[in-house]
Amino acid sequence: MQISFEVRTASTVEEKGILVLGAFDGAALFARTSDINSKTQGQIERAIVASTFKGKKDEVLSISAPHGLDYAQIILVGVGKTSEATLIGMEELGAKVFAAVSRSTHDTLTLDLPELPLADEGLARFISGIELRAWAFNKYKTKDADKPKGPSIVRVLVDSKDVIETAFKRLHAVNEGNFLTRLVVSEPPNVLYPESMAAIAHELTPLGLTVEVLNESKMKELGMNALLGVGQGSIRESQLIIIQWNGGKKGDAPLAVVGKGVTFDSGGISIKPSTNMEDMKYDMGGSGVVIGLMKALALRGAKANVVGVMGMVENMPSGSAQRPADIVTAMSGQTIEVINTDAEGRLVLADALWYTQDRFKPTAIVDLATLTGAITIAIGYEYAGLFSNNDILSQNLIEAGAVVGELLWRFPLGKAYDRDIDSDVADMKNVGSGRGAGSIIAAQFLQRFVNNVPWAHLDIAGMAWDKKDKPLTGKGATGYGVRLLDAFIEQHYEK
Repeated sequence: MQISFEVRTASTVEEKGILVLGAFDGAALFARTSDINSKTQGQIERAIVASTFKGKKDEVLSISAPHGLDYAQIILVGVGKTSEATLIGMEELGAKVFAAVSRSTHDTLTLDLPELPLADEGLARFISGIELRAWAFNKYKTKDADKPKGPSIVRVLVDSKDVIETAFKRLHAVNEGNFLTRLVVSEPPNVLYPESMAAIAHELTPLGLTVEVLNESKMKELGMNALLGVGQGSIRESQLIIIQWNGGKKGDAPLAVVGKGVTFDSGGISIKPSTNMEDMKYDMGGSGVVIGLMKALALRGAKANVVGVMGMVENMPSGSAQRPADIVTAMSGQTIEVINTDAEGRLVLADALWYTQDRFKPTAIVDLATLTGAITIAIGYEYAGLFSNNDILSQNLIEAGAVVGELLWRFPLGKAYDRDIDSDVADMKNVGSGRGAGSIIAAQFLQRFVNNVPWAHLDIAGMAWDKKDKPLTGKGATGYGVRLLDAFIEQHYEK
């Protein structure tokens, strides 16, 4: 999408396609703009009277442009009461506007919103919402008729460009990271697998990121048998990908972000039912967030030290696959009885988390994983689950998520849950004794591998992929987590 900022003047330009105008609660149009005279404004107001449009928050009305106005279509957007405006509300409003024109054959969308609430930051977020909603995964559609339409050029009329361009530049950088996350999560498993994910990571080095990849041989030397056991049934070699961004003070300990990267999860020998198994291509959603976040931080030049670690495996059944009842020794030296090979993500994260805390001595670790279906049973698809050993870290993450509309709900951890993963024949087993508290049990397992570092686990199983439209995304990969962690880093690591 091409986005340009133009100083509002009395002049007009050639064919502009769709014009977006705003109205307050009560259908009061924003101040008259450069292209609208009293005659055309009167025609627009008569069209409003003939409709049910009242200018309430999130209302959108499409009308044909009146004679004398050099546009084909006008989109009227309601902002409601200025006192009730929020930044996330402005972003979702922009997304709603794009959704309204997503099937249009016009190439250009012109925004003329001189009284949009929250000034330049509000307008920047409105444009960001358009950009977020416009992204679509059309890579494998061969017929143009199958591809969504919609404007590819956005003209933004402003009184002054400097402040708004700066505000949007930062949002655009984070959106680019979000788009990378959506891309890798959307790719099919014959295209996106551990080694190809490593190749994508290496492509980010020109941005100033340092990328390192550990292959199976190196991981075996380090004793990462929990991670390696998950991938041993696949022809794809497992990888541990480390991406570093050193934008903070030299020598300062980094924040660590760790992602589960199961590029396809068949369940292994404990094979999943065939229904909806195709969804398991996005079981690498946590690693997708990590790589997208690292790109975003580099693009905006974040003044923080952050390390991203991705444990990448493919979980497949074969003659060499891990079996239920196998016992593996993790990098930490702890032994794990594998009861269910479909509880594999926690095995991957066990070694990735231990490696991260042992090598980088981070100030805190946040891991992200599409870890359990149980989290969606508990809270559905509006929140990700949060589990943590640190109250301050938890609260900071919850607050950062609220700023960008990526919500978290905290769950408990406790000794009773921890005892449920004690094994009769090893230090622990990878599942609990029953069906209850599945997400908590998984998090309790992970806690055994963070060695008292402040840690938070985000179970994003219900948030990485949508089967219905949401305000800022269409169906498919959402990029949930990139914007949340970027806001968290800005608020607490860039002083």
